[in-house]
Amino acid sequence: MAGRRKSVLDVREMLRRLRAGDSDRRIARELSVSRVTVKKYRKQAKEQGWLEQEELVAPAALEDALREAVGSGVAGPPSGVEPYRGFVKAKREEGVELQALLGLLREKGYEGSYSSLRRFAARLEKKRPAVYVRVETSPGEEAQVDFGYAGQLYDPTSERVRKAWVFVMTLGYSRHQYAELVFDQKVETWVELHVRALESFGGVVNRVVLDNLKAGIVKAVVHDQEAQRSYRELAEHYGFLISPCRPHTPHHKGKVESGVRYVKRNALAGRKFKDIHESNAHLARWVREVAGARVHGTTQEMPLVRFEREREHLSPLPLNRYEVAVWKEVKLHPDCHVVFDYSYYSAPHRLVGEKLWLRATPRRVEAYHRFERLATHERAVHRGQRRTIGAHLPPDKLAGVLPEPIRLRALAADVGASTAEFIDRLLGERPLDRLRSAQGVLKLQHRYGSPRLEAACRRALAFDELRYHTVKSILNKGLDLEPVAETEFDSGPLPATSRYARSAAELAPASGR
Repeated sequence: MAGRRKSVLDVREMLRRLRAGDSDRRIARELSVSRVTVKKYRKQAKEQGWLEQEELVAPAALEDALREAVGSGVAGPPSGVEPYRGFVKAKREEGVELQALLGLLREKGYEGSYSSLRRFAARLEKKRPAVYVRVETSPGEEAQVDFGYAGQLYDPTSERVRKAWVFVMTLGYSRHQYAELVFDQKVETWVELHVRALESFGGVVNRVVLDNLKAGIVKAVVHDQEAQRSYRELAEHYGFLISPCRPHTPHHKGKVESGVRYVKRNALAGRKFKDIHESNAHLARWVREVAGARVHGTTQEMPLVRFEREREHLSPLPLNRYEVAVWKEVKLHPDCHVVFDYSYYSAPHRLVGEKLWLRATPRRVEAYHRFERLATHERAVHRGQRRTIGAHLPPDKLAGVLPEPIRLRALAADVGASTAEFIDRLLGERPLDRLRSAQGVLKLQHRYGSPRLEAACRRALAFDELRYHTVKSILNKGLDLEPVAETEFDSGPLPATSRYARSAAELAPASGR
């Protein structure tokens, strides 16, 4: 990430760590930035008062401030070697020394200095890790997460044998664990597992260390923007910091046993289970009766005994249980809908072709553009379902699509109150079945004009005749030009048009039946 301008979310994560009291060195190491970068943003945060205010600065406000800073020249210019990045990387991998490489770059038009090349190469190439000593964490400070393949298990839902994955969260001080087997590495599964693990501990640690970068989901939450955004939202809700354990850095995880390997070799090895539910029930017992009751090789105490001391140092769980949310970047297609989980959700037509962010929970899907929420939809319940808001579609393209009842009611209101009532009642029961009738009634306006259509609808309402052919017949015969007495139908005999009416005596049940 060196040499590139940081995204709003990266800077916001840096501010969150600054507010938590992390040192510049630690932030730089865990976010893969230079300490100069951290120092620059710390200075800007102090000037803006971001570290002292009660709430973390909102993304939209932060974006505006960063844009102003770039315009004022706070962010330095990119390296002059950047256009030759691929060439430099290839030659360095071939063993070409910097002085010789400078000559090759001159032939390609590079006019910068040797110092610039040396700095660029230093950022490009990994350095040997330093030697570290074991550092024990204090109670409530840290938990380590492992996630890895655990073999084949029977899935009673799909009624087949599937690959299973084991999730393990280990508290750094006590070594007490939470373990669970699942059938996928989806982001929502990863988030749900964290929620259940923290609830099992009854509190929250200050920092979660991601141990096993070989697992696909762990790689995703470190490197992929979508998974990263979902995981960071979880971390903000519970108030813990995320610390990726980089490859070839065993000092990050040397104090904790490999959770996945321990579970596989001790809890699962040599056992057969009916299905995943039985295996998870076994795991829960194993954590309490075996893993928690053993004398740990490093601490020389039982994890559950140490956990009793650690428990009181955990931060309390939030009052509201976290609603699992998944973020996904999508493109708004020409039909004014985005695709998520095989279903379709509308967004404003002015943003067609733009990238939007979706935040999906089990119950709803929210669309965002530049941190502004554009729409909230109920989540689709089956594949291919469309969730559409009429205001998102261009007015000249509304005819014939699902929000047609909205358009028809608006056109009817422009004609008059009686027409609006007629159309509203017509569409009230089965709107999709009566769309053509409503469209036909409003088209009569072009032939007879708005005043006559309004009068015809008033007459049809008086007779409670909610049919297109009734309104058309009234207009054809000129009956709309005759006055309609409001009290004419309140009492007295039924009108002659009621051909199939029956008297009260005829409808009353016969005596003795």
